[in-house]
Amino acid sequence: MSSIQTVWEFLRKYKYFVVLAFFALEVGIIDEDSFWARYQRIQEISALKDEMRQYQNRYEQDTRALEALESKQEEVVRVAREVYLMKYPDEDVYVFMDGTLDSQSEAEDEGTN
Repeated sequence: MSSIQTVWEFLRKYKYFVVLAFFALEVGIIDEDSFWARYQRIQEISALKDEMRQYQNRYEQDTRALEALESKQEEVVRVAREVYLMKYPDEDVYVFMDGTLDSQSEAEDEGTN
């Protein structure tokens, strides 16, 4: 019974401190609208705004590229040659690749030996 009395005496003596500590814990961490949750939402909003800026920049680049393709025949030829590896009938095209191979092409190479 002495431990219950000790706890009760502590609560009676420091009741304002206990109430304030509980309130700070509730407002700061526990509640769904706590300061911690607000901080996390602010971080998420910031990340989403960065992503929106990236997509906006990409959209602007793609729009400029599309306008160039629609207005200039040279751009159409350049994209066809660079992206789709198209060539004129009287020329040879050499494609240089970096030294890395994916596992599928390595397996094909091993199967041919």
